[in-house]
Amino acid sequence: MVPSTRSGWIEVIAGVMFSGKSEELIRRVRRAVIARKRVQVFKSHLDARYAGLYTLSTHDGGTVEAEPVDCSEEIMGRRRPDTEVVAVDEVQFLDDGIVSVANALADQGVRVVLAGIDMDFRGLPFGPMPTLLAVAEIVDKLQAICVVCGDPAGRNQRLVNGKPALWDSPTIMVGGRESYEARCRHCHRVPRQDEDQTALL
Repeated sequence: MVPSTRSGWIEVIAGVMFSGKSEELIRRVRRAVIARKRVQVFKSHLDARYAGLYTLSTHDGGTVEAEPVDCSEEIMGRRRPDTEVVAVDEVQFLDDGIVSVANALADQGVRVVLAGIDMDFRGLPFGPMPTLLAVAEIVDKLQAICVVCGDPAGRNQRLVNGKPALWDSPTIMVGGRESYEARCRHCHRVPRQDEDQTALL
């Protein structure tokens, strides 16, 4: 393959749910289109909330068209030769191969913009996000507002029947405001099986 004359790089937009990650990704995509860049947008097939499987949407209703993918290799397979900007939302749901894909695209002169949740509902690093944060040239970590105390929120509070989800719950559970809240580290609760949940709301 002939090396590209364009300079490529990786941008990561990370943070908690409801912090505006998808909104920021869409803003960057729209600016790239205005700049007459050739853009492709992808997202994990797991995220079919709000506007559907073939649309990237924000919690507040902003949308752009996106191609759903099952794995990171599909991005390389579907990338058009003239694409200058590749954007991927909900990247935390993709496999670890997204790191190699992002690096390969950037090495080929593509601007790669990735958005994802950096911590799971337990407050632990989520999927490929830690490595992507390490290899990216540009990183923006967004925060929401804690629904309990109003402080900056960096944690995802998962709720099941209105109560904090247990520690041993599945890591991936796609949902919106009905299943998650943004909370700060002090108001975030993830009880163990034997804890009394009545004191953890």
